Amino acid sequence: MNERMPEEFWQGVEQFNTGQYYDCHDTLEALWIEATEPEKTFYQGILQIAVALYHLGNNNLRGAAILLGEGSNRLRRYPSDYGDIDVDELLDRSAALLKTLQQAELEKVAAFHLTQEETSLLPRIVKIGGRG
Repeated sequence: MNERMPEEFWQGVEQFNTGQYYDCHDTLEALWIEATEPEKTFYQGILQIAVALYHLGNNNLRGAAILLGEGSNRLRRYPSDYGDIDVDELLDRSAALLKTLQQAELEKVAAFHLTQEETSLLPRIVKIGGRG
């Protein structure tokens, strides 16, 4: 891994954490296209979780669940503090959200909305170390 993640990555992190999931996807996709491993799969995992949250905001629960799972599976191969990101925290919160989505009863899916309290449980990217 490069010692320092590019500024565009941190822009994508900020977009993710402020709920700008579509913009985060665009930012990280541009990095992903040019990246080599191991960063390529790392970017892809995060951008898939961002797209999952975008789908969730559009009530596409099935799409959200699929991409939460795919993104999480990609990130599981990384150490807990990869790229100055707390990968375990992102995975834990993504898993909790996926479990919530999977437990939603079918008849309630169309009316599924996160409460304000549940919104605070949405995955976030937590920086490790000196990055603000």
